[in-house]
Amino acid sequence: MLRLKILVLSNSAGGLYHFRSELLETLLGEGYDVFFCVPDIQDAMFVQLLETVGCTYIHTPMSRRGVNPIDDIRLVRQYQRVVKDVRPDVILSYTIKPNLYGSFVAARARIPIIMNITGLGSALQTGKLKSLVTRMYRYAGKHAAVVFFQNKANMDWFLTNRLVAPEKTRLIPGSGVNLEKFRPLPKINDDGVVRFLFIGRIMRDKGIEEYLAAAARIRRQHPYAEFQVVGRYEEERYREWLEGNDDVKYLGRSDDVREQIREADCIVHPSYHEGMSNALLEGAAMGKPLIASNIPGCREVIDEGVNGFVFEPRCVDDLVDKLERFLSMDCNAWAKMGMKSREKVEREFDRNLVVNAYLKAIEEILSQKGWKPFAK
Repeated sequence: MLRLKILVLSNSAGGLYHFRSELLETLLGEGYDVFFCVPDIQDAMFVQLLETVGCTYIHTPMSRRGVNPIDDIRLVRQYQRVVKDVRPDVILSYTIKPNLYGSFVAARARIPIIMNITGLGSALQTGKLKSLVTRMYRYAGKHAAVVFFQNKANMDWFLTNRLVAPEKTRLIPGSGVNLEKFRPLPKINDDGVVRFLFIGRIMRDKGIEEYLAAAARIRRQHPYAEFQVVGRYEEERYREWLEGNDDVKYLGRSDDVREQIREADCIVHPSYHEGMSNALLEGAAMGKPLIASNIPGCREVIDEGVNGFVFEPRCVDDLVDKLERFLSMDCNAWAKMGMKSREKVEREFDRNLVVNAYLKAIEEILSQKGWKPFAK
């Protein structure tokens, strides 16, 4: 019996493993052959983990944030070779370059592609390439079979700017969260220190500057408060800001943030833009109160005053105010907020909702009149 093939295009094996592995394993269980293109090298841990469950790895070098046209042309040609060799029946793409260049290759090969808009990012909002990227997304939206959005504001922006037809759009709860993997656990440390935790790539657009400034101000009045950072340096200039900073404790990178979340009292996410914040979803699933920017992709996870607080994006004063409000509460109030966080993700952000949405979209594509497997 003919086995159908799914090709996945992404900019990170770690992202696929952390946020899409349940989907990939489900597709394998449904009888699909799954191939994944990432820039990570063969011996990278997450590449090996994805291969272990049965996915087939294809190395595709990529400059994730670079704008060198020669590099991007190389990426398009790589995708073309992969499609020619694999001959997939459906393509799934995540993040901007796989979406844009994957849709171009898919259209030329007449293969249905399902795009996932993981956030607008600066390129679509204020970047110098906004006009070009907008035109490219209009082409991508025209040729995509389905476009998943992780928050309604992003979907509305695409619709308002006529980048995609309404009938192609689907709204999903971000990447969802694995409720079995991320669950409430009692803290090990009980030393009277109140720990705030920032999880994310260390870069300006994630709000690291506001976090550092707020930490310095809070610790003048509350020296028992500890501000932690977990993540890799996306922008090297912040290495000097963090290392040796008496107000912030850098915990390094982590391949499994559950231990850091477990010991935190509150998750702080001061990002400028998101698709849907995985840091907030994972923190909420582990029963933590949340403080985050009042932006799409963050505010959906927070019921104001119930499981956390939102603050004006890029506003250190407002962030400090919300941190002070949290510190003025007692541990029983924190526990209640954490319980409400867990209840919210159980209702609205179970990763199975995302997996089922993908299965349904793939089944719809394959059942359409006129569809036939890639010519073998």
